[in-house]
Amino acid sequence: MTRIVKAVARRTSLPEAGVGAVISLLDEGATVPFISRYRKERTGSLDEVAVRAVETALEAVRELEKRREFVLGAVAEAGALTPELKARIEEADTSTDLEDLYAPYKPKRRTRASIAREKGFEPLAKRIMAGRMARIDASEEAVEGACDIIAEWASETPRLRNMVRRAFSRDGFVEASAAKDREKELETSPYAEYAGFSRELRRCRSHQYLALRRAEAEGFLKLKYTISDEPRLVGSLCGAFGPKDASRPCRELIDAAVTDAYKRLIKPSVENETASALKEEADTVAIGIFSDNLRQLLLAPPLRGRRVLALDPGFRTGCKVVAVDEQGALLADAVIYPVEPRRDTGGGARILSDLIRRHRLDVVALGNGTASRETERFLASAGLPGNPQVYVVSESGASVYSASDIARAEFPDKDVTVRGAVSIGRRLIDPLAELVKIDPKSIGVGQYQHDVDQSRLQQALDYTVMSCVNSVGVDVNTASAKLLGYISGIGPLLASNIVKYRTENGPFASRSDLRRVPRMGDKAYELSAGFLRVPLSANPLDNTGIHPESYAVVEALARRQDIDAASLAANGAALDRVDVDALAAEGLAGRETLADIVAELRKPGRDPRVDDAGDAFVPEVSAFDELREGMVLPGLVSNITAFGAFVNIGIKESGLLHISEISSRRVNSVSDVLRLGQQVRVKVIGVDTARKRISLSMKGI
Repeated sequence: MTRIVKAVARRTSLPEAGVGAVISLLDEGATVPFISRYRKERTGSLDEVAVRAVETALEAVRELEKRREFVLGAVAEAGALTPELKARIEEADTSTDLEDLYAPYKPKRRTRASIAREKGFEPLAKRIMAGRMARIDASEEAVEGACDIIAEWASETPRLRNMVRRAFSRDGFVEASAAKDREKELETSPYAEYAGFSRELRRCRSHQYLALRRAEAEGFLKLKYTISDEPRLVGSLCGAFGPKDASRPCRELIDAAVTDAYKRLIKPSVENETASALKEEADTVAIGIFSDNLRQLLLAPPLRGRRVLALDPGFRTGCKVVAVDEQGALLADAVIYPVEPRRDTGGGARILSDLIRRHRLDVVALGNGTASRETERFLASAGLPGNPQVYVVSESGASVYSASDIARAEFPDKDVTVRGAVSIGRRLIDPLAELVKIDPKSIGVGQYQHDVDQSRLQQALDYTVMSCVNSVGVDVNTASAKLLGYISGIGPLLASNIVKYRTENGPFASRSDLRRVPRMGDKAYELSAGFLRVPLSANPLDNTGIHPESYAVVEALARRQDIDAASLAANGAALDRVDVDALAAEGLAGRETLADIVAELRKPGRDPRVDDAGDAFVPEVSAFDELREGMVLPGLVSNITAFGAFVNIGIKESGLLHISEISSRRVNSVSDVLRLGQQVRVKVIGVDTARKRISLSMKGI
């Protein structure tokens, strides 16, 4: 265990004591949100990012240890495990180092070297490597076979492989050229800018490399990896292999074998390693951006207490309309035809006005898909009662939800169009509660999301959703099974049991009632209780992030001020008198736990999201043809990538705000300046009519 703790601490640059505590808690079944929120004293106050880093590193370290045990066993079985080799294998701290040590003992397919051994040329290879032969008295076939064996030895030498790796890392280039017979297609493809691309590997940006890989996969480009001074590298490899005082005939053969090993064995292998490493690094960046975007989207401010008129616009099939209440329950649905080809603005306005009056609707949520702008113009001129504010809501993934098992269970007697409109309305009321029902990859806020490692992407996105859900907490009496399933310690089966119990027995009156749910054992309750809210409980602590295990601490705090625990909640004057350091010194609870309790009591039931969705976005253009260079327009950031942000300016095509155009000062990361949903003012600096591309800038505005 000590070895693993040290390895994880080294990888994460975190204190060993905290790392050890996190590993113990994870092995006990605790989750990252639970550890980072309720076990701060044990971990030394490691935050969620650090705890997640430990969890990820632990998985990698244990995989490495598992592989190390296999290698030790395999080499021992081959009768080659010397004390020195065993020590080197045990000290290897990367999979690359470990595989280099294992390479000479791996079962091999039939190679030129193995054929040479079968013919009995290995003794000659050993004599050449000894460097004592004044002349080579052997047949041409024997010499060639011996050189093949020497080449294999050279290719399996970790020092030579590492020299080539360092050369690629320091002086390597990736170059792209048009694939044969695809030159013309490349000129009009999305990859035209990569024709003739050449960049140092260490300076190749993640989005560039993913674009190159996609273009290669689609047959537009051929990629090649080169080193700036290859002859010098080969000379260095020759000088590093074999005896320094070898005779001239031996030296010439050894050098020839090393050169062959480099070209035929080492370089192709290291090229593959380099490409894999670049891909893994690019994936890490892209997945990180996708996760950050998803987090911003999930934690967008809810529009609490509003009753919503939601519209899913369309041309031929009409505009699907639903009315939903403050909790997102469907009140009514209808279809109107406010735009061509069945334009009936009068009838549409009457239906909407009737829905607004009958169901006391406050705001309008309009999907941003087909016919959105045309429908928005209709709404502006319809004279709706109360002149409700119109919010344009992203439809990404709504069709996926509407055809899902979750949607069918919620609305078994409604078709997909009604379900989609309900989803649009609910996204405005509570983005988190609605978006968790959709596969994150369908939400459309990623960069090259189909090109990255899909398993890693899914893991990262699932964790992001879990993190967001637990950071906000959920009302156990209104949350869907899907939302409950992301709560620490619950999962899909227990979430279904909670909903079933709630349906059969009525709302939960307190957190302790959760213990009556089938399969809600002590561990599941411990991990989940602090993240579940019961707003109408007689105990106000049940609607806070204070864990039930700390209720006694709250009661002790209240007794010290001669009030009850309920009176302590939101009592700023009483809470100001709490001396956290003194109480921690007395041993009432840990300092971090006490500080968290006081913070929760100051704003019991507070949603960490800002409960204000801000002003609705009102675009100033409605068609691509209206755009002119120099126009300054309002926009809404709809996606963030490594190279810039895509901005919705009110038309079907989003504009690209390149990272170099965000500010006159250098911007290292787009997310340092912009966030999803942020309203910005942008200048049109380029309009590509042929490819329907828009270039934007924020400089000088």
